[in-house]
Amino acid sequence: MLMIRLQRVGRKNQPSFRLVLTDSKNSTKSGKFLEILGSHNFRKEGSTIINADRIKHWISKGAQVSDTANNLLVSEKVLTGKKVNVLPKKSVPKKEEVAA
Repeated sequence: MLMIRLQRVGRKNQPSFRLVLTDSKNSTKSGKFLEILGSHNFRKEGSTIINADRIKHWISKGAQVSDTANNLLVSEKVLTGKKVNVLPKKSVPKKEEVAA
């Protein structure tokens, strides 16, 4: 299955990300991707470059979008819809039973 997701690039402690189209079986650090669809730097405002036409093309062909990439595309108004909660759910700590 094809996947649109973020790939980390940049130096140590200076992360920037590419939006890439890749097979979902490839790891994020493998460097194997089919097409670069944009870039984003979370540390700078207005540093997002997105190829909206190609993203819509690949989504129409059946490519899935990762949750974080989906939130980025929704905030840049490339996709419509709601953002997805990507934070892990907090588990309630179990109370230790007191032995009587």
